[in-house]
Amino acid sequence: MLVLVTYDVQTSSISGEKRLRKVARQCVNYGQRVQNSVFECIVDPAQFAELKHRLSEIIDKEKDSIRFYFLGSKWERKVESLGVVTSYDPNSELII
Repeated sequence: MLVLVTYDVQTSSISGEKRLRKVARQCVNYGQRVQNSVFECIVDPAQFAELKHRLSEIIDKEKDSIRFYFLGSKWERKVESLGVVTSYDPNSELII
């Protein structure tokens, strides 16, 4: 399933800047950054639960927020873009 992860981490302090970097690093482990604070993650339910748990341990629940949008397995028909496409095709082969 495709899950869109968006976050807003308060960075008015050094600890906030650290949390922001940690959130981004966790999201990179599960998906592709498509905008500054937006990731597209193709995950199964167990991977999603793990990602959500890891992110919940990082953020300050009084200052930060994370939103998850579930686009499902037929997400190709639900995603449109205008302008520069900063995404990738997760169904294509990756060359490493």
